[in-house]
Amino acid sequence: MELAAKLIAPLRDPRELARKALMSLGVPLVAFAVFLLLWSTVAARIQTSLGAVPGPMAVAQQAVALVQDHFAERERERAFYERQDKRNAERLAEDPSYQPRHFQWTGKRTYLDQIATSLKTVFTGFLLATLVAVPLGILAGTSKWVQAAINPMVQLFRPVSPLAWLPIVTLIVSAVYVTNGEPMFDKSFLISAITVTLCSLWTTLINTAIGVTSVDKDLVNVGKVLQLPLATRVRKIILPSALPFIFTGMRLSLGVGWMVLIAAEMLAQNPGLGKFVWDEFQNGSSESLSRIMVAVFTIGGIGFALDRLMQMLQNLVAPR
Repeated sequence: MELAAKLIAPLRDPRELARKALMSLGVPLVAFAVFLLLWSTVAARIQTSLGAVPGPMAVAQQAVALVQDHFAERERERAFYERQDKRNAERLAEDPSYQPRHFQWTGKRTYLDQIATSLKTVFTGFLLATLVAVPLGILAGTSKWVQAAINPMVQLFRPVSPLAWLPIVTLIVSAVYVTNGEPMFDKSFLISAITVTLCSLWTTLINTAIGVTSVDKDLVNVGKVLQLPLATRVRKIILPSALPFIFTGMRLSLGVGWMVLIAAEMLAQNPGLGKFVWDEFQNGSSESLSRIMVAVFTIGGIGFALDRLMQMLQNLVAPR
């Protein structure tokens, strides 16, 4: 009872609660306010070829404008289809044998559309990387022969920049992915996704192998004594013990993939955030720098959200 009272007492202490609230909420807010103040002060004094560096208010205004542009574009799309349906209905009323013609909306991609494209691309590349890295990591962790065979390749390819992979991937995809008619995937999407895969799979592979080799040897020996099939040992013994390492590798890989994606989209011209940044830089208008900074904050915010998402998933599936 005394021990329980000692544990509960700090939680009921108003001063302790206030201190925790200050540390978790107050200090970050003050630090962010200082950051905004310094940004506002310094930005106005720096002149670039596109004008003065925009301050927080200018960036916020452009963020609002980009969201408004998205809804305005959706409204134009809705009006386009309404006019098309009305025109087809009128023609059918005049001539019942008329075959209605349906055209797809070809308006511009909005900022929110480009965010959705980037998320789709990074998750595709991340999924491909996971499907390759986890089985290969399990093999490397369970077999010293496999580990010795792939270790040189891992150490050789892991430091390679996405800028080096991109031209190779571009040439291979252009040569292999030849379709007639409307393709299922755009080449730029495949190039970006495969580049993300090549740059992000190594962390998951290494962490998976480390997790498998860290499994309690007694558990592994019990599986061998019981003569369990390899698939059963992996499913019942190895995977549950190695899951924390696997999820840590996946979490790091997703972060790497998100960073790689922006550079890949710039060069592959995949219509995501990377292309948005590149187009604004090439545009060179007075609003371009503000929009690029909106993209920077968006990229950082999404990267943080993806990391939190993977951490929550890890806590649900593989609690420590």
